Amino acid sequence: MTSTAAARPPGRPRAGVNDVVFAATLSTVRELGYARATVERIAVAAGVAKSTVYRRWPSKGALIVDCLLDAFGPAPLEGADRAEAMTSAIRWIAAKIGEPGVGDAFAGVFSDAVSDPALREILSARFQDPYRIAFQNALGEPENRVLFFIDVVVGTLLHRMGMTGEPMVEADVTALIEMIVPLVTPDSAAGTA
Repeated sequence: MTSTAAARPPGRPRAGVNDVVFAATLSTVRELGYARATVERIAVAAGVAKSTVYRRWPSKGALIVDCLLDAFGPAPLEGADRAEAMTSAIRWIAAKIGEPGVGDAFAGVFSDAVSDPALREILSARFQDPYRIAFQNALGEPENRVLFFIDVVVGTLLHRMGMTGEPMVEADVTALIEMIVPLVTPDSAAGTA
């Protein structure tokens, strides 16, 4: 008997596995916290085998970094001038860190990277560098200035999340913008000298 249907490769269909695992990762981190969100628990929540997760990501940290890349997407560096582009970037970062599970996952992987050089390299190369380069290209700033901007903004937002358990409220994001943008945009800084 001959089948007219196209042969399907053996095993589970793979389309959408990353999306399912990323959704399960953020959900598990949100429900249990970063430390208790193990690869095994994430796999169960995603409805996949733990080996499926480890085939794609060698560690929880690598999984979290890719999950964050997916959650953040490309940086929207929009605006008529540098001040507007930076304002847009700060609001975008604050909104992303405020999404359920994202801030907790970011803070957790960041904390783990302090004592894990391999994870620190993954976090730097795969997460920070693409955004740093995008900011450098959009703003025309050297690497050290862009890294300082990232440190100040992300550090402040994660600190607030860690100290209160809540993302920064809109009024405080606006105050952060009003403090930082004039210091890092030449046209705004010139007026403060």
